[in-house]
Amino acid sequence: MKFESYGNCFVCGENNPSGLRLRFEIDKERQTLKTMFSASPTFQGWDGIVHGGIISTLLDEAMAKLVYELGYPAVTASLEIKFKKPAPILEPLHVYGEITEVNRRLIRAKAHVAKEDGTILATGTSTFLKNPSTPPSPSRRLCRNGALEERGSRAPKL
Repeated sequence: MKFESYGNCFVCGENNPSGLRLRFEIDKERQTLKTMFSASPTFQGWDGIVHGGIISTLLDEAMAKLVYELGYPAVTASLEIKFKKPAPILEPLHVYGEITEVNRRLIRAKAHVAKEDGTILATGTSTFLKNPSTPPSPSRRLCRNGALEERGSRAPKL
Protein backbone atom coordinates (compact mmCIF):
# COMPACT_ATOMS: atom_id res chain seq x y z
CA MET A 1 0.00 0.00 0.00
CA LYS A 2 1.40 3.39 -0.95
CA PHE A 3 0.49 6.45 1.11
CA GLU A 4 -0.03 9.53 -1.02
CA SER A 5 -1.76 12.86 -0.54
CA TYR A 6 -3.19 14.97 -3.32
CA GLY A 7 -4.41 17.81 -1.13
CA ASN A 8 -7.96 16.49 -0.69
CA CYS A 9 -7.85 15.63 3.01
CA PHE A 10 -10.92 16.96 4.86
CA VAL A 11 -8.78 18.49 7.60
CA CYS A 12 -5.59 19.71 5.89
CA GLY A 13 -6.29 19.48 2.15
CA GLU A 14 -5.80 22.71 0.24
CA ASN A 15 -7.82 21.30 -2.68
CA ASN A 16 -10.86 20.33 -0.62
CA PRO A 17 -13.43 23.15 -0.93
CA SER A 18 -15.55 21.65 1.89
CA GLY A 19 -12.60 20.92 4.18
CA LEU A 20 -11.16 22.71 7.19
CA ARG A 21 -7.87 23.57 5.38
CA LEU A 22 -5.87 23.67 8.59
CA ARG A 23 -2.15 24.34 8.56
CA PHE A 24 0.08 22.56 11.03
CA GLU A 25 3.30 23.59 12.73
CA ILE A 26 5.45 20.47 13.00
CA ASP A 27 8.58 20.08 15.09
CA LYS A 28 10.28 17.00 13.66
CA GLU A 29 13.00 16.95 16.31
CA ARG A 30 10.52 16.93 19.19
CA GLN A 31 8.01 14.89 17.17
CA THR A 32 5.19 17.32 17.97
CA LEU A 33 2.52 19.16 16.04
CA LYS A 34 0.16 22.05 16.71
CA THR A 35 -2.57 23.99 14.97
CA MET A 36 -5.56 26.17 15.78
CA PHE A 37 -9.21 25.89 14.76
CA SER A 38 -12.25 28.09 15.36
CA ALA A 39 -15.49 26.26 14.64
CA SER A 40 -18.30 28.11 12.92
CA PRO A 41 -21.91 27.20 13.77
CA THR A 42 -21.77 24.79 10.80
CA PHE A 43 -19.71 22.46 13.00
CA GLN A 44 -21.90 22.49 16.12
CA GLY A 45 -23.85 19.64 17.63
CA TRP A 46 -25.79 21.18 20.48
CA ASP A 47 -26.21 24.95 20.15
CA GLY A 48 -22.91 26.69 20.80
CA ILE A 49 -20.91 23.46 21.19
CA VAL A 50 -18.57 21.92 18.61
CA HIS A 51 -19.83 18.50 17.46
CA GLY A 52 -17.90 15.64 19.09
CA GLY A 53 -17.17 14.17 15.67
CA ILE A 54 -15.30 17.33 14.69
CA ILE A 55 -13.28 17.24 17.92
CA SER A 56 -12.51 13.56 17.26
CA THR A 57 -11.45 14.43 13.72
CA LEU A 58 -9.08 17.14 14.96
CA LEU A 59 -7.46 14.74 17.44
CA ASP A 60 -7.18 11.95 14.87
CA GLU A 61 -5.62 14.31 12.33
CA ALA A 62 -3.13 15.71 14.86
CA MET A 63 -1.77 12.22 15.44
CA ALA A 64 -2.06 10.76 11.93
CA LYS A 65 -0.69 13.89 10.23
CA LEU A 66 2.31 13.86 12.53
CA VAL A 67 3.02 10.19 11.81
CA TYR A 68 2.75 10.91 8.07
CA GLU A 69 4.91 14.05 8.16
CA LEU A 70 7.63 12.23 10.09
CA GLY A 71 7.82 9.74 7.21
CA TYR A 72 6.35 6.68 8.87
CA PRO A 73 4.30 4.52 6.48
CA ALA A 74 1.58 3.47 8.94
CA VAL A 75 -2.16 3.05 9.37
CA THR A 76 -4.36 3.65 12.40
CA ALA A 77 -4.86 0.48 14.44
CA SER A 78 -6.76 2.09 17.32
CA LEU A 79 -8.09 5.49 18.33
CA GLU A 80 -9.47 6.49 21.74
CA ILE A 81 -11.07 9.86 22.46
CA LYS A 82 -12.00 11.22 25.89
CA PHE A 83 -14.19 14.31 26.12
CA LYS A 84 -13.46 16.42 29.21
CA LYS A 85 -15.53 19.60 28.67
CA PRO A 86 -17.71 21.00 25.88
CA ALA A 87 -15.78 22.85 23.17
CA PRO A 88 -17.34 26.22 22.34
CA ILE A 89 -17.92 27.34 18.76
CA LEU A 90 -16.46 30.66 17.54
CA GLU A 91 -13.49 30.44 19.94
CA PRO A 92 -9.91 29.48 19.09
CA LEU A 93 -9.21 25.84 19.89
CA HIS A 94 -5.59 24.76 20.10
CA VAL A 95 -4.79 21.26 18.89
CA TYR A 96 -1.56 19.52 19.93
CA GLY A 97 -0.14 16.14 18.90
CA GLU A 98 2.92 14.18 20.02
CA ILE A 99 4.57 10.87 19.23
CA THR A 100 5.01 8.97 22.50
CA GLU A 101 6.57 5.70 21.32
CA VAL A 102 8.09 4.18 18.22
CA ASN A 103 9.07 0.54 18.05
CA ARG A 104 9.59 -2.03 15.32
CA ARG A 105 5.92 -2.48 14.43
CA LEU A 106 3.95 0.25 16.20
CA ILE A 107 3.83 3.99 16.72
CA ARG A 108 1.89 5.48 19.61
CA ALA A 109 0.72 9.07 19.76
CA LYS A 110 -1.37 11.36 21.92
CA ALA A 111 -3.18 14.62 21.27
CA HIS A 112 -5.38 17.14 23.01
CA VAL A 113 -7.65 20.08 22.23
CA ALA A 114 -7.48 23.08 24.57
CA LYS A 115 -9.07 26.49 24.94
CA GLU A 116 -6.99 29.65 24.74
CA ASP A 117 -6.57 29.62 28.55
CA GLY A 118 -5.13 26.09 28.47
CA THR A 119 -8.25 24.26 29.65
CA ILE A 120 -8.14 20.79 28.10
CA LEU A 121 -11.41 19.94 26.37
CA ALA A 122 -10.61 16.53 24.89
CA THR A 123 -7.73 14.07 24.67
CA GLY A 124 -6.91 11.28 22.27
CA THR A 125 -4.50 8.40 21.99
CA SER A 126 -3.78 6.32 18.95
CA THR A 127 -1.73 3.32 17.91
CA PHE A 128 -0.47 3.07 14.34
CA LEU A 129 0.68 -0.11 12.64
CA LYS A 130 3.71 0.33 10.44
CA ASN A 131 3.23 -0.92 6.91
CA PRO A 132 6.08 -3.40 6.37
CA SER A 133 5.44 -3.58 2.62
CA THR A 134 6.26 0.12 2.14
CA PRO A 135 10.02 0.71 2.21
CA PRO A 136 11.40 3.97 3.59
CA SER A 137 12.28 6.62 1.03
CA PRO A 138 15.83 6.50 -0.40
CA SER A 139 16.86 9.46 1.78
CA ARG A 140 15.87 7.56 4.93
CA ARG A 141 16.66 4.26 6.53
CA LEU A 142 14.91 2.15 9.12
CA CYS A 143 16.75 2.05 12.45
CA ARG A 144 16.83 -0.98 14.75
CA ASN A 145 14.33 0.69 17.07
CA GLY A 146 11.88 1.05 14.18
CA ALA A 147 12.32 4.79 13.70
CA LEU A 148 13.13 6.34 10.36
CA GLU A 149 16.29 8.40 10.22
CA GLU A 150 17.58 10.77 7.56
CA ARG A 151 20.69 9.41 5.89
CA GLY A 152 23.75 11.08 7.32
CA SER A 153 22.06 11.99 10.63
CA ARG A 154 22.05 10.22 13.95
CA ALA A 155 19.15 8.21 15.31
CA PRO A 156 16.24 10.26 16.74
CA LYS A 157 15.77 10.44 20.50
CA LEU A 158 12.82 8.40 21.69
